[in-house]
Amino acid sequence: MGGIPQTYDRHPSASIHRAIEEERRPLFPFGFGLSYTRFEIGAPQLSTDHIASDGHVRVDVEVTNVGNRAGDEVVQIYVRDEVSSAPRPLLELKAFRRIGLVPGEKKVVTFDLGPDALAFWDRDMHWRVEPGAFSIHAGNSSANLKSARLLITSG
Repeated sequence: MGGIPQTYDRHPSASIHRAIEEERRPLFPFGFGLSYTRFEIGAPQLSTDHIASDGHVRVDVEVTNVGNRAGDEVVQIYVRDEVSSAPRPLLELKAFRRIGLVPGEKKVVTFDLGPDALAFWDRDMHWRVEPGAFSIHAGNSSANLKSARLLITSG
């Protein structure tokens, strides 16, 4: 039981209690994949750095095939609510897209994040978006991420 690794979407306090003294990491992070080529994934570029709680934000992520072969990459978008009234996971996978690139090719992958991607069930069991700071992360696994900050105002 003590050797069961934690997942990317664990509760923030999950690493406080340890059954045995060892690093609690999976052999491969969530979203990990092998390829015959290499990709570089840029930091997420937000269409705006603040939105109303009922608004949408466009997230652009630049992906480049820096290897010598054609290949596919899965670009993943994770969200973290920095301060919320109820505990939320450290990372929540909200979107992903698989793209194919030839060597040297560069593409911008676009995602739309709206209220459903930012909302959660509060303590009164209402599905809502709370105002505050969110981190928007992009990468090819839960362990290889770049981020941008989004502020949400009540609206």
